[in-house]
Amino acid sequence: MSTESTKYELSEAELRELIPQLQRLTDKYKRAERVQKALFNISELASSVSNLSLLYPAIHEIIADFMSAENFYVAFYSPDTNMVDMAYFVDEFDEQVVKQLPADQLKKGLTGYILDSGEHVFYKSDSQDETSNNHKIEFIGSHPHGLLGVPLKRGSQVIGAMVVQTYDEKVSYSQEDLEVLLFVSQHIVTTVDRVKNRELTERTIRERTRQLRQINDDLQEEILERQKVEALQQALFEISELSATASRNMRSFYASLHEIIARLISAPNCYIATLDNSGQFLNFPYFSDREDDAPETRPLGFGLTEFVIRRGQAELIDPSRILALTEAGEIDVTVAQNILQQANSWLGSPLIIDGDVYGVIAVQTYGKSAKYTPRDLELMRFVSHHIAVALERKFRAEAIHKYNEQLEERVAERTEELNRANDVLRQQIEERKDIERKLIHDAHHDGLTDLPNRSMFASRLELAIANKQRHPENLFAVLFIDLDRFKIINDTLGHHAGDEFLIEVSKRITECIRGHDLLARHGGDEFVLLLDNFELISDVEEVSSRIIDSISKPFFLDDKEMYSGASIGIAHVESYYRTADEVIRDADAAMYQAKSLGRGRYVIFDKSMRERLLEELELENEFRRSLRDQEFECYMQPVFNLTSKLPLYHEIYVRWAHPTMGKVSREQFREVAEQSGLILELDMYQLKVACDMLKEWPNAELPGYTPRIAVNVSINHLLQSSLVTKILDIINEAGLPPSAIVFEFDENDLNRRSQYILPAIKKLKRAGVTLVLDNFGSGLASLSYLFAYPFDYIKIDHRFIKSLPRSLRNLKLIQSVMLISDHLNFKVIAEGVDSYSQFEALSEINCSFGQGKYLEESRLLPVHNTVIN
Repeated sequence: MSTESTKYELSEAELRELIPQLQRLTDKYKRAERVQKALFNISELASSVSNLSLLYPAIHEIIADFMSAENFYVAFYSPDTNMVDMAYFVDEFDEQVVKQLPADQLKKGLTGYILDSGEHVFYKSDSQDETSNNHKIEFIGSHPHGLLGVPLKRGSQVIGAMVVQTYDEKVSYSQEDLEVLLFVSQHIVTTVDRVKNRELTERTIRERTRQLRQINDDLQEEILERQKVEALQQALFEISELSATASRNMRSFYASLHEIIARLISAPNCYIATLDNSGQFLNFPYFSDREDDAPETRPLGFGLTEFVIRRGQAELIDPSRILALTEAGEIDVTVAQNILQQANSWLGSPLIIDGDVYGVIAVQTYGKSAKYTPRDLELMRFVSHHIAVALERKFRAEAIHKYNEQLEERVAERTEELNRANDVLRQQIEERKDIERKLIHDAHHDGLTDLPNRSMFASRLELAIANKQRHPENLFAVLFIDLDRFKIINDTLGHHAGDEFLIEVSKRITECIRGHDLLARHGGDEFVLLLDNFELISDVEEVSSRIIDSISKPFFLDDKEMYSGASIGIAHVESYYRTADEVIRDADAAMYQAKSLGRGRYVIFDKSMRERLLEELELENEFRRSLRDQEFECYMQPVFNLTSKLPLYHEIYVRWAHPTMGKVSREQFREVAEQSGLILELDMYQLKVACDMLKEWPNAELPGYTPRIAVNVSINHLLQSSLVTKILDIINEAGLPPSAIVFEFDENDLNRRSQYILPAIKKLKRAGVTLVLDNFGSGLASLSYLFAYPFDYIKIDHRFIKSLPRSLRNLKLIQSVMLISDHLNFKVIAEGVDSYSQFEALSEINCSFGQGKYLEESRLLPVHNTVIN
């Protein structure tokens, strides 16, 4: 055992050889311990330091524990601004002048090299030239004896630099110091980021806390303000309620007002003063004061109350203002002395009712501790307005109450009278009910025949349509009945006979139908009949035949025998009908078809009639389009002077040749124009064409002839003065004299509205337009127009000329008109001279003017027929 121990024991010499190695290991372990401690301290800084200004000195202190670091700085680079932030700078010789420097200024220096290259720098003064040459570094500021510079990286990105340096020649840095600094720098970036985030977080929290505190203060202020507003609203509500709920004791009413005001402002003392009826004295219906007793009624003076009454606005009076008012003569000196002695603060506001000052409400305090403010003044002014409204309401309520008491007495007096009149009223109510029943009946029945009217018939027909849609097997039909010769009966025998005729017709039709069928007067001489739920289609035709036979029998009116007839249109109610108007429309169309076939018959509506109506609608639409696009051909036919063989004027007329419909007769498309309301536009079109032709008329075409063109004008132009003015404006705008235009008016149009057009015709005459009465003799009472209207020419209807020379009677009629023309200053034109015999007969009676195909085609007279496209 002793031998083995001796074997492993070391000699003294060997131990001495191990001591330096052990010493180096010990130093290495101590240095490693210091590094670990530094890293631990840096890690602790990340969680304990919340401000970067405290972090960098702590890092400086940690690094100084294991190397000489009297001179130390940390710099960070910001790529967004291209600036270098000197976050921490401690140096024995150089001072930090600015916190931030442009990166371009540091580009050639040590910091710029580390930021650009991302490499460390190990510098010693004895190797300065070598360092400068190898790294191309220019030292800025004082030259250190030794220097260590390492990059600060976040991942692979260089974000800054950390540098330690010494000016002491006795101090030198080792490779181990560089390794330690490199190692520590990797952890410093993490620590700086964490502290920055914590600092940012804390700064954000502090800012948010400050904002929340400010918001809270604002909310508290708003809450207080809302509480004040709510208190004011509550006060105003109570003031309003007082006028309605307070008793008639005004003292109690004013005391309640005082209590409400005291909740809004300091009002230990309050009074209300009112003017008497004369406006010369003050009364004090309410006075509550800790110092003074209620004053008696007094005349107006120069007190505070009177000052408010004179000014008509709320006033705040305190010792600072009373002297100025006294010096101005507004306030009595005694009142001012009391204010100054008692240090009063006084608020008063007028009570204005119906625009006049009724009185004053005032509050006051004593002593210097309680003073009113301008805000109290505004509040008092606002509240006093509502108090005045409440007073006004209360006074009116009391007046109403008093009036009600008087009214109750009157009611009691009138009750007995009403009881007596009750029986009379009951009788009147019954009469009124009878009247209402009659009104309801009259609203749904015709006043003459007592048949249902159009409104009631439409309602019943709507029900029939709905029944047909639910039960297609049920049969319904509408008969539209139009009477013949009704206008003749009215005109010859008078309206009384016409009424008797309609009553008799309604009776005869009623006898031809069943009890549940509905007969109604549609208007004028038209009746409609709803055949309700019949069995066979032939039943409708049988009823129609009975009605036609019944009405064809003679009527005895005013002891005279009269005859009439009926045309009936039949429309069967089908499921596709939706409204009553559709059924009546089709029955009406069938009735017009029956009249066109010769009257005294019935026609059943079929779809061909609807197609014909659609064709007429299409014709109207095409006419509108053609009129808009001016696709008409205009022709001119001359009126000749039979003596001189020269034209008197040329009549323009329109022909319409449709691309698909072919030639449309003049009567047909003019009827379409009348029905569609386009007749005015058609006439204006012809007038403009005539004006254009006159402007371009060849002067040498007919020597001695002054060109004039005639236009057929609808009577509708004469119904409004504005249309007459428009016609004259067109002529004037064309630069033509009105004498170059001739207007021809159809006598049949004049028959319908002759009483409305005389002023318009006279206006055209005064303007210089030549006027012609066309188709004379085709209507009724034609001679009346010769005396009433200032026509220049009368054109005899072509039907009278057509019968010449065989009709001596018509020839005599023409001679009579010519005889009248000499006395009434108009000339006669014979229209429709189509043969030589007609021309010869007119020449024999010295007819001066004529128009017709023969005159145009005859070689005796010059040909002048023009086509205008």
